[in-house]
Amino acid sequence: MISSIIMSLSEFVSSFLPFECMDAMFMKRALLGLLLIAPLAAVTGIQVVNSRMAFFSDAIGHSAFAGVALGLIFSVSPNFSMPVLALFVGFLIMYLRRGSRLSSDTVIGVIFSAVVAFGLAVVSRNRSVAKDMQMFLFGDILTIGDAEIASLIVLAVAFILFQFFGYNRMLSISVNPQLASVHRIPVAAYQYIFAGLLSLVVIYSVRAVGVILVTALLVVPAATARNFSKNSGSMFWISLIISIISVVAGLLISAQKWANTPAGATIVLCASVFFVISLIYVRCQPGKTSDTEK
Repeated sequence: MISSIIMSLSEFVSSFLPFECMDAMFMKRALLGLLLIAPLAAVTGIQVVNSRMAFFSDAIGHSAFAGVALGLIFSVSPNFSMPVLALFVGFLIMYLRRGSRLSSDTVIGVIFSAVVAFGLAVVSRNRSVAKDMQMFLFGDILTIGDAEIASLIVLAVAFILFQFFGYNRMLSISVNPQLASVHRIPVAAYQYIFAGLLSLVVIYSVRAVGVILVTALLVVPAATARNFSKNSGSMFWISLIISIISVVAGLLISAQKWANTPAGATIVLCASVFFVISLIYVRCQPGKTSDTEK
């Protein structure tokens, strides 16, 4: 039942791209997966940029190694162990950020180092798994299956509901948590929910672009949108559009014989082109400065 629904959705979204490379079913599934990941990454990226949490997302992405290690230890699929560990790491970082005297960067750095070291130590003992770690390093959206797509659909629904009720509140919290608390916004609850959703978005995005580039998938479209936009509303839509165009263009370009590049790297390169264009746009606007100049 689920497989037939996903197949129908894949056929539908790929029908808008009349290219020869889209005839293969794995390309259609990859496109559907990317079209689910792109909006999640775009909107999450805005809040990551506004809240200065890029290092947080990087730590979650690198927990993929430890997630694979846990899967080996407990004989469960990495598709289960990776999201579970990502949630644990995200909640732990948020807990320590709120309840520790240490700075956020210090807390994230300690946990980042621990999960990466644990994952590499366990995985390196199994040579057959160590060879497969390239998929997590660089991403392999072409191998996405029905189970991952179904999980992404559920995550997208939960994410949309959270953004519908909490987008403006999250903006207030990112600007001034103390002021948001005065206005009776449950800051802690929203921060923990966002940390959980961000953790899941990051760990599923690893499938698309890999551990090395996962932060770029979140940050680059949001940073580009910030250069182009005049308010938070336009930043939302610009980031969304740039993210979707980047994943579609990256997937199509990577499938061409003259390119023959990894889809994840090509997607991030497409997003980076938009960022360069945004910098040129800022230079041409008198009195306007980009984030890189602040």
